Amino acid sequence: MLEQKNDNLHELADGQKPESNSDAVVPTDKEKALDSITASNAAEGEDLESLQDTNIPTVNYEKLDLEKLTKELHKLIKHHKVTAIKDHVEEIKKEFYRKYSDLIDEKKDAFFEENPDANDSDFQYNLPIKTEFDHNYEEFRVAKNAYFKQLQNNLNVNLEKRLSIIEKLKQLIDNSENNGDALKQLGELRDEWKAAGPIPKDKYNHVWNNYHFHVERFYDQLHLDRESRDLDFKYNLDQKLKLIARAEELLDNPDVIKSFRELQTFHRIWKEEIGPVDREIREKIWDQFSEITKQLHDKRELLFDQLRSVERENLALKVSIISEIDLLSKQKVANHNQWQKEIAKVEELRQRFFSIGKVPAENNEEVWNLFKLATRNFNSNKNAYYKELKKEQQDNYAKKLALIKRAQELKDSDDYAKVTPIMKKIQDDWKIIGHVPRKYSDQLWADFKEACNSYFDRFHAIKNKENEVEVDAYNRKKEYLDLLKGFQLSGDHKTDLGEIKNHINNWKSIGAVPVNKRFIEGKFNKILDVLFDKLSLSKRETEAVKFNNRLESILETNDKRKLQNEAVFIHRKIEEINSAVIQLENNLAYIHNPSDDNPFVKEVRKSIEKQKDDLKIWEDKLTQIRNLDN
Repeated sequence: MLEQKNDNLHELADGQKPESNSDAVVPTDKEKALDSITASNAAEGEDLESLQDTNIPTVNYEKLDLEKLTKELHKLIKHHKVTAIKDHVEEIKKEFYRKYSDLIDEKKDAFFEENPDANDSDFQYNLPIKTEFDHNYEEFRVAKNAYFKQLQNNLNVNLEKRLSIIEKLKQLIDNSENNGDALKQLGELRDEWKAAGPIPKDKYNHVWNNYHFHVERFYDQLHLDRESRDLDFKYNLDQKLKLIARAEELLDNPDVIKSFRELQTFHRIWKEEIGPVDREIREKIWDQFSEITKQLHDKRELLFDQLRSVERENLALKVSIISEIDLLSKQKVANHNQWQKEIAKVEELRQRFFSIGKVPAENNEEVWNLFKLATRNFNSNKNAYYKELKKEQQDNYAKKLALIKRAQELKDSDDYAKVTPIMKKIQDDWKIIGHVPRKYSDQLWADFKEACNSYFDRFHAIKNKENEVEVDAYNRKKEYLDLLKGFQLSGDHKTDLGEIKNHINNWKSIGAVPVNKRFIEGKFNKILDVLFDKLSLSKRETEAVKFNNRLESILETNDKRKLQNEAVFIHRKIEEINSAVIQLENNLAYIHNPSDDNPFVKEVRKSIEKQKDDLKIWEDKLTQIRNLDN
């Protein structure tokens, strides 16, 4: 629908006009000019008060906002008569309600963004300036209705007066015997005619032609005193020639609109106030006056064509803007930031639309409707996105509330080993949850931060105390390490082994050290390795003592997962050694009559023995772990 209407407007904007099948007789240019003057005078003659105030400045009401439109309406009502401002007021009213309707649509869209489950009846919006505008317009409407009601009565009374004057004129022509007295009576009737006042515009032309016909008939049919008639004709001719001269001056006036209005007044004077001239020159001077009227009418039409050209250019600009908004309304936008950019583009286009001047009157309503349709489509898509986003944010809101509740349940716990990983996961989960409605965001974060800080402040305080103990343990182990470096074996295997185990127990009893100081454990183990080497223990015995030391360290951490990983690692090593032994034995099987003197056979058998010794060490370690389980 929007595309089809746009096509129609594009045709108009390009200057194409609908074809006409009318076979009516086309009037001449001069007749058009005279008809234009007559129609204007008829309309304005109906309401002469509207002519009494021509100083109202022209304003482009499309560019004014609601507040300025209201002030402009108030100013017109205060300083001008209702008849002079009625067109201005109606244009202001049209623009005000257009902009007000547009504003209400925006507010309604925003309301349903915030309240996606609401109904139309839930939306309420009060704009004080609307109340003020309605009050001003009602004041104008009441005054206008009262005026036009009285005007209509006056028009009908004046019509009866003028018809009565025509009847008196007809009787004067038909019954007059005293020509001198008849001329005097004609003057009185003409004075009455001038003072009769405006009549309905649909009667104007007929009544004036009727009156003018009988005035000329009066001069043509009655045998008036020739000298008196000639003097009257001469005076009338002189007055009409002056009007012609003044009308010619208007052709050089650059203000064509003002000149044409003056010409209308000249025509009114020509018809209403000046009598006929001699029959022989009546048509001549009328043609002369009519030709000037045509020329000025042509100038006005040229000006109007220029104005219409500007209006058509404005139409093309507005259609282009509507098309841009229409394209934006069809784009697929998937995130908030991009929507904000698109909204800014549409707002800029809207401002440009309102800044453009008038379009041809016949297109005005359609352009506005298309503009509203394009912006409504854009807003509809925007609102659908934000409605879905609002639902997503509500879901996020519920998720964050659940995390806050869980954090508040755990914040006072003293089971740090169990709760700390849970609290850290709660914090990680919070980070991956998306946005929530802005009005809840700050409070949610405050509640979540308070619960987490409450727990981790206590946790860190305890850790700091533990760190103090660990630092002290490091310093003591450092001193013990210096002492151990001077330890000498006695040479008695049993005694020395007991001493080494005693040193191991002493080292463990000192306690854990800070994570960044655990390198001291490596230094201790190197000293142990040296001592075990000096003991001349078998590799199997040495590994058993070392592994027992390792197991005790793991048990101190109370981490079953580490013990399980150690068991898995040992199983894997046992499998690898068994596989290696099988492979070596298979290699021997391929040798025909292997001799013990064969170097290759010796090397393979040596490797098999070494692998089996290692296998016993790993099996001993597995036995130690199983004994722990038992």
